[in-house]
Amino acid sequence: MTSLKPRAQWRWLTAIAAASTVLLASGCSAAAPDSSGPQVLNVAASAGITTWDPIASFSTEALYMGNFYEPLLWANPADSDEPFTPALAESWETSEDGLSWTFTIREGVTFHDGEALNAAAVKGSLDAAAERAGASFIWAPLDNIETPDEFTVVINLAYPAPVDLIAASTYGAWIVSPAALEAAAEDDTYFESGIEAGTGPYSLKSYTPGSEVVLEKFDGYWNDERASYYDIVDVAITPDAVTAQQMLNAGEVDLSTAIPLETVADLVDDPDFTVADYNSPFSFLAMFNTTRAPLDNVTVRQALSYAIPYDDIITVGGQGYGTQSHGPVPRGIFPFSEDVPQYEYDLEKAADLLAQAGHEGGGFTLNLSYASENLSEARFVTLIKDSFAKVGVEVNIKAELFNQQWETAKADPATAQDIFVLYYWPTYSDAGSDNMWSLFHSSEKPFFNLSYWNNADYDALVDEAGSLTGTDKDAAAATYQDAMDILYDEAPAAFLYDVRAVSVVPTGLEVRGFNENYPFTTFFNFIRPVA
Repeated sequence: MTSLKPRAQWRWLTAIAAASTVLLASGCSAAAPDSSGPQVLNVAASAGITTWDPIASFSTEALYMGNFYEPLLWANPADSDEPFTPALAESWETSEDGLSWTFTIREGVTFHDGEALNAAAVKGSLDAAAERAGASFIWAPLDNIETPDEFTVVINLAYPAPVDLIAASTYGAWIVSPAALEAAAEDDTYFESGIEAGTGPYSLKSYTPGSEVVLEKFDGYWNDERASYYDIVDVAITPDAVTAQQMLNAGEVDLSTAIPLETVADLVDDPDFTVADYNSPFSFLAMFNTTRAPLDNVTVRQALSYAIPYDDIITVGGQGYGTQSHGPVPRGIFPFSEDVPQYEYDLEKAADLLAQAGHEGGGFTLNLSYASENLSEARFVTLIKDSFAKVGVEVNIKAELFNQQWETAKADPATAQDIFVLYYWPTYSDAGSDNMWSLFHSSEKPFFNLSYWNNADYDALVDEAGSLTGTDKDAAAATYQDAMDILYDEAPAAFLYDVRAVSVVPTGLEVRGFNENYPFTTFFNFIRPVA
């Protein structure tokens, strides 16, 4: 199987600060809508714009992209009756061998620039994504795309893969007007002045760099069930969550996409708000450097895994909004399984294992690095230090900007950190082909395998599961679980917690629940006053 691992470091860098503060928070002022004029939603959002090019997009502008553009399929939250909702594809099917996927394209859909949606438009978008998208690696299985008629697209693969999941990605899967793609091919800055060319419920009315994004309801939108209530969405780009909450409290905005996690507790018992939490694709790990003593000893790694205060880390780091991880796959994301075993906090067992490994009483020092811009990590790393000290292991903590931390870790395992605290998520909703491959599969030049761990049995299972995902997801999930059992036994990392996405909604506003498949996107067409 060819890896679908992420290859763009800046995806992580540009999203971490906003995502680690609060994954989703919504609030609304008490102002009633004015029926005499256009309905306007005023928003404070932390998301800046790296690019307006929907093909190149691989960063925080995803907050807006899902309002302008649509994929072939929408992936539904994990607890939904169906895994997907048809979008620009009315129906789809796959061959028995998983090498051919046929999509029937919806008729009568118009792009915002007046172009008609058809099979050729879909092919042009997906070919462009496979060639130059920020997330082009998700299309690694692609062999070719055929259009046997005006509204049929056949995606042929070099090896089986879950094209339904890939085609529903928040990156690298948007369908774009052919005229805009042609213009962008001639001028790679075409989109950057604030041009969009999608089929979604909103169009881009105006853009002031670093300051404001204004969306306008698209009257020709094809989907009445997803039609927008608000005529205008006026977004003030507000990177600081505290400032955003102040704007919300002052009534300057109706909605904030980021509220400091520390203040959410104050709103739980407030009758004017409803606080809810949901699955998210984000999780925290502590990667052990398995190339150096004493962490090259599996018994030492197991001991340290027992010495981590998981519940306290969730309480302090996630302010209570988290669940202890079952391996590297976050809850709600394929192939998550509660049957994957977990380490529990047991200092007596940790001490016994250290003694078995020849380190009775500890007696060694480890260097731990974390990303200084990640507020959750900053809150909980001292808990690891204090707990390890109770079994005689000293921890030196080093805070670095993630790009520095990552470059040091990539340079040479022999001189790298002993423990790398990592915040991670899959590019699309398949953590088998991403998290399990990227974080732990052997390779000569590991990308995110920052434990530098190699295990041929694990590799074989992950490769087998990846090839099964496109044909038999149940068999793939079972095989991935076998691989995660190896991770538990070998403990190349400590799996800390899966982050819960927090939503704060006023009693007078209706907001659709968070969808872990689109963690950076706010779908403004699903926001409206309570009837």
